[in-house]
Amino acid sequence: MNKFLLVINAGSSSIKFATYHKEALSNQLIADASGQIEGIGNQPDFTVMNPNDDILVTRKFSVDEVHDHTSAISIIRVWLLDYFADCTLLAVGHRVVHGGQYYSAPVLIDAKVLKDLEALIPLAPLHQPHNLAAIRAFQEIMPTLPQVACFDTAFHRTQPDVAQRFALPRRYFDEGVRHYGFHGLSYEYITLVLPTLEPLLASARIIVAHLGNGASLCAIHNGRSIATTMGFTPLDGLVMGTRCGSIDPGVLLYLMNQHNMDVQALEKLLYHQSGLLGISGISYDMRVLLASDNQNAKEAIELFVYRIGREIGSLAAALGGLDALVFTAGIGERSSVIRAKICHQVKWLGLDLDESANETDVRRISMLNSKVSAWVVATDENLMIAQHTLRIVI
Repeated sequence: MNKFLLVINAGSSSIKFATYHKEALSNQLIADASGQIEGIGNQPDFTVMNPNDDILVTRKFSVDEVHDHTSAISIIRVWLLDYFADCTLLAVGHRVVHGGQYYSAPVLIDAKVLKDLEALIPLAPLHQPHNLAAIRAFQEIMPTLPQVACFDTAFHRTQPDVAQRFALPRRYFDEGVRHYGFHGLSYEYITLVLPTLEPLLASARIIVAHLGNGASLCAIHNGRSIATTMGFTPLDGLVMGTRCGSIDPGVLLYLMNQHNMDVQALEKLLYHQSGLLGISGISYDMRVLLASDNQNAKEAIELFVYRIGREIGSLAAALGGLDALVFTAGIGERSSVIRAKICHQVKWLGLDLDESANETDVRRISMLNSKVSAWVVATDENLMIAQHTLRIVI
């Protein structure tokens, strides 16, 4: 191993990263280590783990040492140069939430690309600035290093225009106000894995349920996105950890008129105080809610499942039927209880859950004679980004 790749997923106060090298015989990308810096500008905490989740590094920093993304990237770079002392960093791939209407595939970052992505900040104000801050940090520290942007919206650019439109005057669609959809890197990875489990799934009508703190569904046919629950922003669609999901716009007008809420207050309410947390008043963590006897917690779970079931019906209609339902991400991969509730909710579509398989560590969780099959597949957005990055820079 003499070259390695770095994957970066930057948030407002954290930077998550993962490293990969290419295995000489198989040419497959192999995970080396992963980690994060949390609490940037507050109480910075640096952690690195190997692929077996053994801790390699854990260290706290002062605010003066890690006060912004550039200083955080510097800490990561110092560790990389020490850990990979005899190796060369080939490139860095970035998860960028928004690629807008024009970027439908990963791209090598140059001045024009960066300028285009900056223009998309109003479309994703809570995510895009932090993604771009990490890119600029690498440009400052390692200016000759190739950087690749991989977009959460790109996978959904195959959707027909009718699935992307809001019923607003046409001029807003032309300036970029449309259904974009997110979690695209996760959905892309799942579409690549499914045919290895069952070849018929390559051309099947599939709904993938990416269920975590952020949650969405995607209708996929022949490996292409047909429709998805998230829209203009990652706020739309399903009930999430702290996000409300779909809401009548009239509610926002009511809150503005009757509670004197401005844009900042609404943003805080809809993104950070709603969802499972807002309904339960206890937690945004599904594990906490499932362990609670509190009635509000039970109602939060019930609404979470109800909305998923309703949207599965909607996406099945967009597909003209359903062949398979796939669960992925934190809740989807780990909560057999939630999977069972959702599968029972959509039994009418022809899904017959194998209760015992659902409780074990297997991929297929539906009965063999079920008209609609059900699967649990672990997603790997970091590997997807690494593969795109390698393809572009070699």
